[in-house]
Amino acid sequence: MIRINLISQTREKPRRRAPASTLVGSGQKITVACTLILALAVLGVGWWYWSLRKEAGKLTDDITAAEAETRRLQTLIVQVRQFEERKAQLQQRVTLIETLRRGQSSPVHVLDAISRSVPDMLWLTQLDQKGPDLSIEGRCLTLTSISDFVDNLGRSGWFTKPVEIVSSQVEPGTAGSGELIKFTIKAQVASPAG
Repeated sequence: MIRINLISQTREKPRRRAPASTLVGSGQKITVACTLILALAVLGVGWWYWSLRKEAGKLTDDITAAEAETRRLQTLIVQVRQFEERKAQLQQRVTLIETLRRGQSSPVHVLDAISRSVPDMLWLTQLDQKGPDLSIEGRCLTLTSISDFVDNLGRSGWFTKPVEIVSSQVEPGTAGSGELIKFTIKAQVASPAG
């Protein structure tokens, strides 16, 4: 007779054990994988450290070069400032000279006119100018020299007419030199004609 058990009993199936060679292989694989991950991490950190050191060295070199350039430029800036100050001083001098030249052109021309008007045997000893009034003192050997001098001054265009002989005195000369005539002339400075 056959018996059938309708009540099912669950039986536990016996677990199958993995062969020992499989367990050892899988543990080794995990160890190798972890070792590879660790080695890659060390290599990555090493490469990152090396690149940071290289960049830091480059930045240090750049900073040193920039500091040297800054020192060089500071000396140039000081020189430029000195040149600018010197230029300003020279410009002030040029402006002053031009102002004086414009304001003093009349006396230069007056002296030039006087020097061109002096005839032979006549010497000037003193020139005084107060405003437009000019006083000239001198010595000569003849009265003709004085009149030629006055006539030349009048024709120069730098003096208003009449140019006057204020005084003329005969001074006794030294032994054998003859007599000298001391004279004083007054004139007024004017702008040139034309």
